[in-house]
Amino acid sequence: MTKEKDLSDYRKVYEKSELLESQVPDNPLQLFRTWFFEVEESGAVDEANAMTVATQGLDGFPKSRVVLLKKFNEEGFVFYSNYTSEKGKAIEADPKVCLSFFWPALERQVIVKGVAEKLAANLSDGYFESRPRGSQLGAWVSDQSSEVASRAVLEDELKVLEERYQHKEIPRPEHWGGYLVRPVAVEFWQGRPNRLHDRLLYTLDKDWNWRLVRLAP
Repeated sequence: MTKEKDLSDYRKVYEKSELLESQVPDNPLQLFRTWFFEVEESGAVDEANAMTVATQGLDGFPKSRVVLLKKFNEEGFVFYSNYTSEKGKAIEADPKVCLSFFWPALERQVIVKGVAEKLAANLSDGYFESRPRGSQLGAWVSDQSSEVASRAVLEDELKVLEERYQHKEIPRPEHWGGYLVRPVAVEFWQGRPNRLHDRLLYTLDKDWNWRLVRLAP
């Protein structure tokens, strides 16, 4: 029997920064850009672009998984996936998703609520062409989220494709591509002493303007 582990004494003092209304821009994407580059420049986070994507599953349960952010701009956040995966099917049924970034070294979190849509095929083509050949072949080999008999099955299929596409360009599978998540709400969380953390929430209103409020920690 597994012994119960008590985590109630785990403590951390948050005191590295602050997040005040007077210091932030009107647009949350600008603040995200600033934070992201600060995280990158700190050198303290292994994969600054790692984010959790939460969807509402076809089985009625929410599900979260970590993927890599590949681009962000004034439109939103871009990541890539297999469209026929569990994640892809969930997004097809309900495109409302939640993205979250956790950068503990800087005591920061960002939570994004948004609506996902497929990228244009030419944009997915462009990114696919930039991937290493091994990753390109992997997109063909893996019927993501489906049952597989063994790892050997995957490795054997990879060998077949390596031979088939030797000295040839590897096309992008139609079932694989990008998603753009257009944000409707973005929350920034900065750890502060005494658990009085700073939480600023941007919400997009009906006129496409961002409304900023402070939330209690």
